[in-house]
Amino acid sequence: MSTLQLASELESLNRLDKFMEDVRKKYVLDDDTFARMLTCTNEACINAIVHGNKSDKKLRVYINLELNRDGFLVIQIGDEGQGFDYENVADPTTTENREKTSGRGIYIIRKLADRCLFNSIGNQIELHFKI
Repeated sequence: MSTLQLASELESLNRLDKFMEDVRKKYVLDDDTFARMLTCTNEACINAIVHGNKSDKKLRVYINLELNRDGFLVIQIGDEGQGFDYENVADPTTTENREKTSGRGIYIIRKLADRCLFNSIGNQIELHFKI
C-alpha cells in the first residue's frame, strides 16, 4: 500500500502529482488510465481540501492506494470534514447548472473512474481503476 498525507492547502497538490508519477512508474500505467486516475485524484483532493476541510491547514487529506486481487488500483481519499450528501449532487449538465463555475468534480470523477464509492457520511471516496 502507498500512502500520502496532505495539508489542506492547494499548494499540497504538487506533492500529489509527484506521488501519482511514482504510482505510474511502479504499475507501468498507460497514458489513458493515468490521465483518468490523475484527473479523478486531483478533483477528489481539491474537494477534500476546499469543501471537506474548508482549507484549514491543521486538517489533513489522506490518500491510500493499493492494487487489489481483481487487478484494480484502488485509491481512497479522505478528509477530516463533516462529509456531504453524495447522493444529491446537482447535475452540472442541466440547463440551470451549465453556466455555474463549480460543481463538476463529482460528475467528472463518476464518468472517468471505473468505480466510485463513498463512505456513509461522504468524507471518504474510493476510486477503482482497472489496470
